[in-house]
Amino acid sequence: MTAAPKVVKSEAEWKTQLSPQEYRVLRQAGTERPFTGEYTDTTTVGVYRCRACGTELFRSATKFESHCGWPSFYQPTEADAVTLIEDRAMGMLRTEVRCATCDSHLGHVFAGEGYATPTDQRYCINSISLTLEPAADSAASAGSSESDESAASPA
Repeated sequence: MTAAPKVVKSEAEWKTQLSPQEYRVLRQAGTERPFTGEYTDTTTVGVYRCRACGTELFRSATKFESHCGWPSFYQPTEADAVTLIEDRAMGMLRTEVRCATCDSHLGHVFAGEGYATPTDQRYCINSISLTLEPAADSAASAGSSESDESAASPA
C-alpha cells in the first residue's frame, strides 16, 4: 500500500478544523475520560479513520473488548498507518500512537497484557481521534439500533 501524502497544517488551521476537545486530544496529546467515548462499546462493522485527516487506521475486525474504557484494537490496518513514539510523560514508559499522515495523537499501544488477540497488543485509542465509516451492508442492515445510530453519525 502506498503511503498517503503527509498532511501539514498550521496550528491555526487545525484549530479552525477541529473542535476544542478534538484539538486538545489530536494536537496536544490529551486523553478523553474513560467510558465516555463514542466508540468505546461500538460493534458496528466498518473502517475507523483519523478524525483530523481521514486516513484509514483500523478495521472493526481488529477491535476487541478490553474493558479499559477506550476503543481497543489489536493492530492497525497497515503497519505504516501509524507512528509509534516513546512516551515518558506521566512518569512511566509508554508507546504513543500517532497518525502517520498528519501526526495527530491517537492514543497508546500496550503489549503483553494477556488479551487473547493474534498480536498480544492493545491499541488503546481515543474515540475522539476517530471517525467510523460503517460498511455498506452494516449501514443497510435493519438489525441493531447501534448500527443505525452509527450510520447516522457524521463521519
